Amino acid sequence: MRFAALGSGSRGNATLVESGSTRVLIDCGLSAKVLTQRLLSIDVEPSSITGILLTHEHGDHIGGVATFAGRYGIPVWSTPGTWRAASITAKIDLRLFLGHGGALQIGDLSIAPYPIPHDAREPCQFVIDGDGCRLGVLTDAGSITPHIRERLSDCDALMLEANHDPALLRAGPYPPSVQARVGGAFGHLSNQQAAELLDRLEHRALRQLLIAHVSANNNREDLVRSAMAAVSSELEQRLVIAPQSRNTSWLQI
Repeated sequence: MRFAALGSGSRGNATLVESGSTRVLIDCGLSAKVLTQRLLSIDVEPSSITGILLTHEHGDHIGGVATFAGRYGIPVWSTPGTWRAASITAKIDLRLFLGHGGALQIGDLSIAPYPIPHDAREPCQFVIDGDGCRLGVLTDAGSITPHIRERLSDCDALMLEANHDPALLRAGPYPPSVQARVGGAFGHLSNQQAAELLDRLEHRALRQLLIAHVSANNNREDLVRSAMAAVSSELEQRLVIAPQSRNTSWLQI
C-alpha cells in the first residue's frame, strides 16, 4: 500500500491511497483541473480512481468533488450529515455510510471510518487496511479523544494534522473569532497536540509519518519538526510535511 498527499491545507485537500488495483481519494477540495494535473504528475489517470471518501463538508475538502466525480463517473462515499450539509445538487453516484459504523470494503481496501471533534455536521476520518498494512488518517480535529487514540494505536503509517503553533496563532492575522475556532476543541490540532498523541502511540513502529494541514499563516516547518523531535529524534527524522500547493510523491508503507 502507498499514499500521496495531492494537496493539504486551506487551499484544498486531497489524498490518494492505493493498494493493488484500488485507488481511493480522501477528500476532493482541489479543482478538477488542478487535481487532474497532480494525479498525472504521479502517473495516475483520473479515470482509474475507484472511489472518493469525504471527511466533512468544508469547501477545502469538497470543493471539486461534484465536477471531478461527475466527469469521471467516480462513486462518492459520505456520511449522511456531511452530504446534507454539503448541499451538492449535481447528480453523482453517492454511497452513504455511518461515521461510527463498521468498515467499508472498496476493492482491495478495508476502510474503517471513525468520528472526530470538528465544527462540521458529521465529520469523520479513516483507518485504512490494504496489503497487510494499516494507514491511519487524522486531520481537522480540534482535540484528541480516547476513541481516536484507540483507533490509531496499531498503524504502520500515519497522516496526522499539526495545523498551528498556539503562539503564532495568537499573534497572527486571524481575527479573535477565527483564532478561537482554530484553536478550540472543534477546530484544528496544534503541533503540541499532535506530538502528545504520537507520544501515547507506538510511534517507533511507524514506517511513514506524514504531517498534514500545516497552516501557512500560523505555523512553520521548524516548529513542527521541533515538536516531533521532543517526542523522538528518530520520529522527527522520518516525518514528511505534506505540500499545500505543489506536487508530491508517493509514500510507500
